[in-house]
Amino acid sequence: MIVFTHTITPRLQYIFDFIKKEISTETIQLTVDPEKFKNYSGPKINYSHEKTGVDQFWIKPHQLLFEKEIREQIVNCFVTNNHKAFFKTGGDFEFDIFAACFYLLTRYEEYLPHKKDMYGRYAHENSLAYHENFLHLPLINLWLGEFKKELHKKFSNFKIDPTSGKTILRFIPTYDVDIAFSYKHKGWMRTAGGLFNTLIHGQLAKTRERLKVVFGTGKDPFDSFSWMDELNNRNDLHPIYFFNVASKVGSYDKNISPTKKHMQGLIRHHSKHYEIGIHPSWQSGDEPALIKKEIQTLENISGKKITTSRQHYIWFTMPGTFRQLIDAGIQYDFSMGYGSINGFRASVASSFYWYDLEKEEQSNLLLFPFCFMEANSFFEQKFTPQQALEELRHYYSIIKSVNGLLITIWHNTFLGADQLYAGWREVYEGWISEVIMNYEL
Repeated sequence: MIVFTHTITPRLQYIFDFIKKEISTETIQLTVDPEKFKNYSGPKINYSHEKTGVDQFWIKPHQLLFEKEIREQIVNCFVTNNHKAFFKTGGDFEFDIFAACFYLLTRYEEYLPHKKDMYGRYAHENSLAYHENFLHLPLINLWLGEFKKELHKKFSNFKIDPTSGKTILRFIPTYDVDIAFSYKHKGWMRTAGGLFNTLIHGQLAKTRERLKVVFGTGKDPFDSFSWMDELNNRNDLHPIYFFNVASKVGSYDKNISPTKKHMQGLIRHHSKHYEIGIHPSWQSGDEPALIKKEIQTLENISGKKITTSRQHYIWFTMPGTFRQLIDAGIQYDFSMGYGSINGFRASVASSFYWYDLEKEEQSNLLLFPFCFMEANSFFEQKFTPQQALEELRHYYSIIKSVNGLLITIWHNTFLGADQLYAGWREVYEGWISEVIMNYEL
């Protein structure tokens, strides 16, 4: 396939590299040569302001992919093919799908002035997806499905993605280990403080539970690791575990110290059986040098090179956090989602390379977006376990319909025996049994 345009920009090259991966097995070449375009005998897209023939698929461009600055864009949504779209320009496709995909995929709006949430993160309420009620949809994948159909109508010899027409679900279960144990291995000061806190609040059941665990007569309620191993093995799951290995306890970093032999043993066990990644501490957001230190700690304990990450509390900013991860040697990041609501932050259920808008260049950091985190359902959305199950079923169904990538986040805390999370383990196990026969790694 050939694409004619008046100027080839880094933005244009980036979005076509992504779209090619999603829709076709063919090479897509960009050209500014009108004669080369005119004489090309295969499928061709005219991405310019004038249609020059009938043997082409014409998309009239929005200006976004030809700009170099970051500025407020006029975004007016409308409905086409039963879904929202924007950057309506006309042509053989009703809107500039290339510019619209770029706007969502690069998180363009997060570079603009915006309101922060209580944790200093980009508030999901700012987003176009939230305002226009498509946060629950992988809109880019849905658009590209329609785009493939239109291209195939125009060019019957166009070699589309061989998975088209098939139902293929790719599933990556992921687990965050923020707090490995509720009571065990915390040292006498933290244990004494915890006992005092439950006593003064009259939580006698919690006090008794803590004492039983500390003295070895009870099981720690957050210790769900054996159960998770059994679930993974039974269903042939290949999860990724992300470990917070902060060297000191903080307001949001409450894991067991990585100097503790039991924490080291837990990490080594999982590194032997699964892929593991770094869960950069909250403190590393203020002290970027800590990221490299924590990666080194995890590498020393596991004996493995660590190139995968997910931000703790899903705290990141554009472009600083991703630049810091790249500088620390991270190649794959699983943070693209919200820590305040479930859905598709980048409106996509496919992996994609991060584009640094300020530098105007594609990076080598591959992003893997998640759409569901049980903590969002529980703490933020106030869902019951049954409501969360229906939410999971929705994401499974919609991602399956676009042959997308489904990534979920669960914590060992929710999958343990703590009464606060009663019923959540059963939801996860039941949902896994519903979908396990329908995914590909």
